[in-house]
Amino acid sequence: MVKAHSLLYAIYICLIVSIICGALLYFSNLYNQLNIYYNLQEELYIQNQSVVNFALGNKTIPTEIEKDENSGIESSYETKPYGLLTLVLAKSYIANDTVASVHFVGSHTADKNAIYLSNLSKSLFYSGKVKLIGNNQLPSTFIEASYINNSTNQLLTEGKNSLSESQLPIINAAFQKIFKGISSERIKLSDAERPMDSLYYNSFFNQTKEIKVKPNLGNFIFKGNFILRSEDSIRVKKNTVLEDIILIAPKITFEEGFTGTVQAFATKCIELEEKVTLNYPSVICVYNDTPEVSKIKIKKESQITGAIVLFGSSIEMADKNTIEMDEDGLLFGDLYCTGKLMLKSNVYGSVYTNRFFLKTNSSSYDNMISDIEINTNKRPSYFISIPLFNTQKTTYGVIKKVL
Repeated sequence: MVKAHSLLYAIYICLIVSIICGALLYFSNLYNQLNIYYNLQEELYIQNQSVVNFALGNKTIPTEIEKDENSGIESSYETKPYGLLTLVLAKSYIANDTVASVHFVGSHTADKNAIYLSNLSKSLFYSGKVKLIGNNQLPSTFIEASYINNSTNQLLTEGKNSLSESQLPIINAAFQKIFKGISSERIKLSDAERPMDSLYYNSFFNQTKEIKVKPNLGNFIFKGNFILRSEDSIRVKKNTVLEDIILIAPKITFEEGFTGTVQAFATKCIELEEKVTLNYPSVICVYNDTPEVSKIKIKKESQITGAIVLFGSSIEMADKNTIEMDEDGLLFGDLYCTGKLMLKSNVYGSVYTNRFFLKTNSSSYDNMISDIEINTNKRPSYFISIPLFNTQKTTYGVIKKVL
């Protein structure tokens, strides 16, 4: 005879077993669903990367992409300018799942010019230790030594020297278009999206937002698709975070110690105080087509990865338009100057200028360089330069992923 409490124990055990079995079935089903979800996400990510590669291979020309019949994934991409850079916006989607990405892209350059000095005046002179790695186009194929201090002169060159023309190569028309206006939506700072208290963010899938800012830009974080504009000047404080931002003002100053990624466009002056770092891909550009003075001043120990450009002035106005780059800094990229250039820091890229000059405590020297290295070989083959010229575009690559 079975006792009542034994039967009750059996019922409890069966209940516990059924609960455990149900839980195992539930977790098994959940695992399968998660596995399907993650596999789908992986396929979407792979397909999205394939779309980006397709866009690069197609030289960023928009083209309809056929649906993947095996996976059912559909994809598309579009391109649009952002300052001097080009954006590729790619989407891959199926049902309610979408994977999107945004990349800055550009064409690889084969520019091997170390120096292009316009044939306007006397030859190029050097003093101290100078290293020029790359081809040089100069008023004279002979670089002359000059003794302006007590140090030993040493010139190391690798490349071919040839005669330059009386004018610099014509700069990409996109530079001037920036100063004619950029398509954007003007909003107030208070209307900008703020996913966090101090962070202002705008996706590159949205329209570019233009915000009028005060002269002192401090204690802000801006990331993404923004133009910050002032009718007078902008002074960027070192406690400001700017990532992939466009700045437009007559005068722009970066405070000592600032680090960020920007495209800065001015009509009068851009100044980098000491130990400023502008990360890749950054541009500082001054456009001046008036008789007024314009200048780019880069102080000690500042580093820029991208491009430095001063243009718009005529040859007759070259003396009024200058770039000065002090010692112990670095430009990883290219420099273009239709005025005068005083270069005391190394350049891992190419330099185009109408005239060099060098100031010392006692005098000033025309077409003089001293104690610098200009080296195109230190700009690696995968590095994509800011497009200075409208050259034939061959292969494209990704500069930076921004989403």
